[in-house]
Amino acid sequence: MAEPRIHVSIDGHVATITIARPEKLNALDIGMLKELNAACDTVEADGQVRVAILTGAGKAFSAGGDIKAWAAMTPNEFGHAWVRFGHRVFERLATLRVPLIAALNGHALGGGLELAAVADIRIAEAHIKLGLPETGLGMIPGWSGTQRLTLRFGAQAVRRMALGGEVFSADDGLALGLVDHVVETGTALAAAQAYAERIAKRGPSAIEVAKLMIASANGEDNGTAVEALGSILVAKTADLKEGVSAFAEKREPAFKGEW
Repeated sequence: MAEPRIHVSIDGHVATITIARPEKLNALDIGMLKELNAACDTVEADGQVRVAILTGAGKAFSAGGDIKAWAAMTPNEFGHAWVRFGHRVFERLATLRVPLIAALNGHALGGGLELAAVADIRIAEAHIKLGLPETGLGMIPGWSGTQRLTLRFGAQAVRRMALGGEVFSADDGLALGLVDHVVETGTALAAAQAYAERIAKRGPSAIEVAKLMIASANGEDNGTAVEALGSILVAKTADLKEGVSAFAEKREPAFKGEW
């Protein structure tokens, strides 16, 4: 079997997801997208995890989608197997129940920047570059580069990258809101771990609900956020316990409207 290229490690309340294809600057292919999806399963299933970190092995965070992985696809394959599947995986990362911190240890370009954008917090090393070079290849940003990035960072920054081909430094990214903190080269992961510990000390239920509410206020996945919040609330009620008991005992439930 092929060696896994997405690694997940859990230390206490912190899960770290590492993209490990350094020889290709952590460029993503279909197999890696599937591994990222499985990494989400691992994080979601561990009730002790309160925060996750996403980073890259070697000198890059991620060079984005591996051109060789999609260049020979038919338009139908490209639209469904590549773009739509990538969207689903990135959406899972963006909607993890726990906060996600991106430790940008290297350049985040194209799909790599789209991947960084799924995180709640981005910590960038001072030397990195940020950009959306796809239109220079006759392609458009396909993993929500024109959507999530615009919602989170504003249309003008995205225009400058996608239309003008501008590439920003870490300091530029800080000024534009693309990243939240800039740290010395070689220290992004340590800084992310320190920030993760800061989050992990706070109330986990409050953090989870706050993340959902912020996403809803920002126009991101309102329906899911509302249903998740409502389900969490109802799951704590005496009525739900009564309804489940009544079902198991094959009787009519005696709801009392008690919270």
